Order: sequence, then structure tokens, then C-alpha cells
Amino acid sequence: MRIIAILAVVAIHTTTRVLEASMFNLEGYSLTLFINQAARFAVPLFFMISGFVLELNYSFNQSYLGYLQKRLSKIFLPYFFWSIIYYFFVYTKHTISFFQTLLVGAASYQLYFIPTLLIFYVIFPLIHRNYRLIANKWILIILGLFQLFLLYQEYYIRPLPYFYPVSIALLNFYIFILGMVFSHHLNFLQKIGKWTILLTILFGIFAIILFLEGKLFYLKTNNYLYFYSQWRPSVFFYSIIVGGLFYIIFNKYRLSLKIIPSLSRLSFSVFFIHVIVLESLWYAFGKNIFLNTQEIWFNLLFFFCVASISYAIAYFAHKIPYLSKLSG
Repeated sequence: MRIIAILAVVAIHTTTRVLEASMFNLEGYSLTLFINQAARFAVPLFFMISGFVLELNYSFNQSYLGYLQKRLSKIFLPYFFWSIIYYFFVYTKHTISFFQTLLVGAASYQLYFIPTLLIFYVIFPLIHRNYRLIANKWILIILGLFQLFLLYQEYYIRPLPYFYPVSIALLNFYIFILGMVFSHHLNFLQKIGKWTILLTILFGIFAIILFLEGKLFYLKTNNYLYFYSQWRPSVFFYSIIVGGLFYIIFNKYRLSLKIIPSLSRLSFSVFFIHVIVLESLWYAFGKNIFLNTQEIWFNLLFFFCVASISYAIAYFAHKIPYLSKLSG
């Protein structure tokens, strides 16, 4: 699931670059927009996986500081390293200081995820200690309704007026908690295989809903944030459906290929590096190829090149002693 999520992130960013190059010609690039919208489960799924894994592996015996040291050491050093790379060498025009950039994850457009994840890491032990209260069905219903209210406000009314990582955390707190809850109900998850057809149908329906929603609101308002945004009620339901469907499939067909855990471990590095690969390929070849290639073939080629080269760089970086601690 982590591999699919990072590939979906790459798909969002490659198709976004195509849409930007088309001057947001959504009518002429409907396939590109559909891929872009259908991949919007990526970041919510990452938050769900994070809640699932944290809850599944949390030890009562470890201290809070020990827990933070273990978790933050794996994530903050690569985040700091790549923020330096992006801030000083890739996107060098700035309106805020490097310290402010670190706080909000603004050195590159994918890095906002890390400060939000750090917030969840910091508050996770508190949620864990109160798990029985939070996991009560009525509390879950109330929290779910509150989450939908926030997502509705964010997408249809106006963005939440909070410090950026905090607002992203507020828009994803429920999907994170659901990941924790799912880790306590593995038997239930294993019994919902009979829902595969239903979830597959819902997957297709919601992908179309996201596509039409983003397209129609943009054409109505000329505001590209309507299809850029993944913080909307429709994406919330879509992400839960996708997470459930993937879990059923991968639980039913247990793939014992050695490459799967290897690719999963490399996904964190790919998250950091793929934007540099994307920018390099676009300015070296992409712009010219884009003008002379059909939409479907360019999307496939661009995505494949960015994803494969990013994984290749991550693979070789992990072969160099100590470099993986910096690269992720």
C-alpha cells in the first residue's frame, strides 16, 4: 500500500505539470485530469498507514522521550537535509526564511506532509492512552462528522485560518485515527473480502466524482485549487474506500516477492527525490516531447521515467553507508 501511495504521489505531480503546461486546458486534457484526481487518495492513505503502523507497534514500556527519539530520528534528519537541497539549490526564490520554511514544509511542494506527520507523531501517545474512549462508536461518529465539517469548510467555503501544518493535521486527524482503529480489528478486515466487488464499484464511482467535481468547479470559477485540493469530503470517502480495497486485495493475494519490502523501504527516499527528478526531466526533455506527443503516451512516459529514475537513485543511495540516514 505504501508503494502504491508513493506512485500515486508521483502521478499527481507529473500530471499536474502536464496540466500546467496545457495552461489548465481541462477540456483538452481530460485523461490527465482524471489520473490526477483518481490519485488523490495518496496522502490521506499515507496518514492512515502511519496511524495503523504506530498503533500496531507501540510499546507500553517505552518512555515518551524514547518514543519521540526513535520516530523523529528517522524522519527529521532526512527532512532537514532535503529542505536544504530544495531551499538553496532547487527552488531558490524565497519570501520566507529557511527556519520558517522548515516549520511549514515549504522548501518544495511535497514537503508539507512531513511537518504534519511530525504533529501526529508528537500527539500519538496521547491518542493511544485514550484509545478506548476515542474508539467508542459514538465518539467515532461525532469525530467523523466534525472531520467532514472541516473538509466542507476547507473546500467549499474558505481554507482553515490556522498555521499550515496544523490545518493539514486537522483535515486528516480522523483518517489517522481510523488507521489506529483498523489495527485493532484485523479479523474484521480479513472478513470483508466479500465486499471486493462493492468497493471496486465505489472506487470507480468516486474517481469519476472527483474528476467531475474538480473539472466543473474549475470551469465555473477558474480557480485551479478546486482540482489541486485533496482536502474535500469526496476525497475523504474515496481514501477510505481505496484503503479498504487495497487491504482486501493484498490480504487475499499475499505477494511474497522480495522486491516488495525493498521498494517499500525506498518509498521514503522516493518521496523526497522525485520532484528533483521531475524538474530535471521536464526542463531537459519533457517540454519538447510534450509538444510532439499524444496526451496518453506522454503521461505514461513521464510518470514511468520519474518513478523509475527516482527509485533507482534511492536504491543506489541506500547502498552507500550512512547516506540513507540523510536521504531517507
